[in-house]
Amino acid sequence: MSPPKEQRRLALFLATSGHSGVDRIMKNFLGELAKRPIAVDLLQVEGHGPHIHSVPDNVRRIALGTHHVHSSLFRLAHYLKTVRPDALLCDKDRVNRTAILAAAVAGYTGRLVVRVGTTVSRNLQGRGFLHRTMQYWSIRHLYPRAHAVVVPSRGAAEDLSALGSLPHGFIHVLPSPVVSEKIHDLAREPLKHPWFQPGGPPVILGAGELCERKDFATLLRAFAKVHKDRPCRLVILGRGKKRVALEKLAHELGVAAHVDFPGFVENPYTYMAKASVFVLSSTVEGLPVVLMEAMAVGTPVVATDCPSGPREILEDGALGPLVPVKSPDELAAAITRVLTSPLNRKALMAAASRYDVRKATGAYLKVLGFSDVAALPKGKAAP
Repeated sequence: MSPPKEQRRLALFLATSGHSGVDRIMKNFLGELAKRPIAVDLLQVEGHGPHIHSVPDNVRRIALGTHHVHSSLFRLAHYLKTVRPDALLCDKDRVNRTAILAAAVAGYTGRLVVRVGTTVSRNLQGRGFLHRTMQYWSIRHLYPRAHAVVVPSRGAAEDLSALGSLPHGFIHVLPSPVVSEKIHDLAREPLKHPWFQPGGPPVILGAGELCERKDFATLLRAFAKVHKDRPCRLVILGRGKKRVALEKLAHELGVAAHVDFPGFVENPYTYMAKASVFVLSSTVEGLPVVLMEAMAVGTPVVATDCPSGPREILEDGALGPLVPVKSPDELAAAITRVLTSPLNRKALMAAASRYDVRKATGAYLKVLGFSDVAALPKGKAAP
């Protein structure tokens, strides 16, 4: 009898914040990968993660033993040379850059796929000269050494193609693995926050890192305008460097008593499901996970028409208003319209099903060279 054939191996090299949409995407992705007959290694750097606290038992965590992505180059090269995974998937530019260089050092011949989750040209606006130069150089000179680049939206693909003059067919637009039955289970959990109890004023919800590009300042200004005309409240989930400035702005606008910043919450879905409207106020995105999640639980949405993703997700405004970035007046008007005449929840949930975790994972596996296991095996239903 011949010995059993060793499973093919997929390695993931990621850097995450611990509280972003990328964390949730990759956690979903790992859960789906674990159901397929492939071995999975999750490569970790102490300072940059990924900060995924629970992974399936059959996913192997490998600590590269460094504090930063850039200093992990030779440790990663050693892993690639000794383990020889069949494919390596990376995410974010500093990780992609390190992985491509490590693959060259190791003489790695497996399939190397890099992911870019945002609209690069807009995301680099306001960054320092060195940061911009390094990323542009990576895209133009290193990315072509990979086998493929994955992006979450058509807008991000067009932007990346223009920046890097990358070969035709090299960039793949793949849906992010966002929507699962687990989201719906979590959405049904009770919420103790006093503002979400039956009979209270409508609650407007925002969520994300409290940073410049999420532009919660515009959401606060829009909320102040809506609040002048009707009783309502605003809750913004997340943590970040802008919290103090946002709290100060809420006081200046005279709405501090009607705005709450709960910080990071383990279960944002129960907030989403019980909110009257979810608002995305960003100036730049790739494909905003929170927007898809809010739609998945049936919550009406309003979004800025930022590059890129909201226009694609909301089907050019058919599934929710799109307003110009940094436009408090127009954002306030859109919020008021949705509070008055919300879109049908079932239509929103049906539209969000495009980002089903099983379908999206299958699409990723095809690009990674695992087409034969892209379909979920029988008897391996999603949790």
